[in-house]
Amino acid sequence: MLFEYISLAGGLVVLIIAGDVLVRGSVGVAQRLGIPNLVIGLTIVAFGTSAPELFISLQAALNDAGGIAIGNVVGSNIANVLLVLGMPALIAATPCGETGATRNSLFMVAVTIMFMSLCFFTPISLLDGVLLLIFLAAFLTASTIAARKHRHAVKAAAAGAAVADANLDDDDALDDVEDVPDSMPIAVIYIALGIIGLPLGAHFTIDGATAIATEWGVSDAVIGLTVIAIGTSLPELATTVMAAIRQQGAVAIGNVIGSNIFNLLAIIGITAVVVPIDVPPEILKLDIWVMLACALLLTALAGFRVYLNRIAGLAMTAAYVFYIATVYMLGHTA
Repeated sequence: MLFEYISLAGGLVVLIIAGDVLVRGSVGVAQRLGIPNLVIGLTIVAFGTSAPELFISLQAALNDAGGIAIGNVVGSNIANVLLVLGMPALIAATPCGETGATRNSLFMVAVTIMFMSLCFFTPISLLDGVLLLIFLAAFLTASTIAARKHRHAVKAAAAGAAVADANLDDDDALDDVEDVPDSMPIAVIYIALGIIGLPLGAHFTIDGATAIATEWGVSDAVIGLTVIAIGTSLPELATTVMAAIRQQGAVAIGNVIGSNIFNLLAIIGITAVVVPIDVPPEILKLDIWVMLACALLLTALAGFRVYLNRIAGLAMTAAYVFYIATVYMLGHTA
């Protein structure tokens, strides 16, 4: 079984690196073409950071491993709330009052309920995928309009309307993307490496995960909900932990909300357009309900502008550990 563990771990590493390289290359090309930073952030960066989850779910669905395809998304959304927000709070208080967080979290809850409804009419079909992508387009459009209005208002208040009108593109919009290539040829090479690495990493990850699930005596859904979900959430976790260390955790909740919306609309939507996704019965019994509870918790945190302290962070992290233990216990008894 050593090869299967190496395949799983190596595949996840390749996915994370390839996704990061793809984002940097895509941003480099977009900037060379004069595309506004705001548009890049809401589209290229958002899709690029979700690329590992997308290729995992797509490869799993093509391999008739629907449990991994669905489990990866559901598990990632749960991990994003309880782990990605919980652990940084152990380091420093995390504010949850980011501008627009309440509005976007309510949309996330609505999308979560819609996704849950689709799950009960398994498989998630081509038409379901198109519906999810329509909602994704609406979300991107609304986010673009809201972001432009907010940035314009901030600049107008700080420097006067004339200065604000001169440049509506915020140079700080891509602060989280480092080492963007300066030349077009290098950026294109980055994109090529990312496009090659993502499906390769997904292939090894799925092969290793399905073999380990068989060896452990659990379903592939359990592996998708736990090992793969945590693995694909590591970039978000690392980002929020470093933000907490630098006392810059104000945007953490916005990143989590955006990631969860993209997971449901983009990843499941694109995957379902390519191939129908079978939803395992065990996910309908517990996991999608935990995901909904996490979405509601996130909405409450945003609505009441809560500051997550160490006690709250410990409670959320402990809740995630309890959830993982429950998933494995149920998986072994199923």
